Amino acid sequence: MKSLAPWNQYQELTRWHRDIDDLFQRFFSGEREISDQLPTTRSMPAMEVFEREGQYVIRADVPGIDPKEVEVSILNDALTIRGERKNSHEVKEKESYYSEAAYGRFERRLALPKGIDPEKITARFENGVLEVSVPLPQPVSGRKVQIEIGGDQPKQIKAA
Repeated sequence: MKSLAPWNQYQELTRWHRDIDDLFQRFFSGEREISDQLPTTRSMPAMEVFEREGQYVIRADVPGIDPKEVEVSILNDALTIRGERKNSHEVKEKESYYSEAAYGRFERRLALPKGIDPEKITARFENGVLEVSVPLPQPVSGRKVQIEIGGDQPKQIKAA
């Protein structure tokens, strides 16, 4: 019997996003799933996103990829990670028994929080993992706004 685990809406969205990416990849590449083969996964690289010490941290697993072949860019509050995993050796179809390795170009895009400073974003590559750190914007503090009513003195209220 399986134990109960709390439902994680973000995990469900990630799984749904991965399935949609795979569907579009197969449709536009002309690839057809053959019933006697296991389907390949094309959602490369696997990613995790979390918050740590005032930073929005994005980790992407990119094993076997030359760091020089990976590009990180920011445009319109979106972070894009793109690159290519090249097949280092050729295996003929008759010599291959089973492979889940995905080769080729990839691109992953994530929406970033509003108000981030693109100049403060850093990226590090170590042991096949790309880690991008995005400093979260400082929360806007409220202030008091004076309202003038007719000929009365200005009245101060606290803005939300």
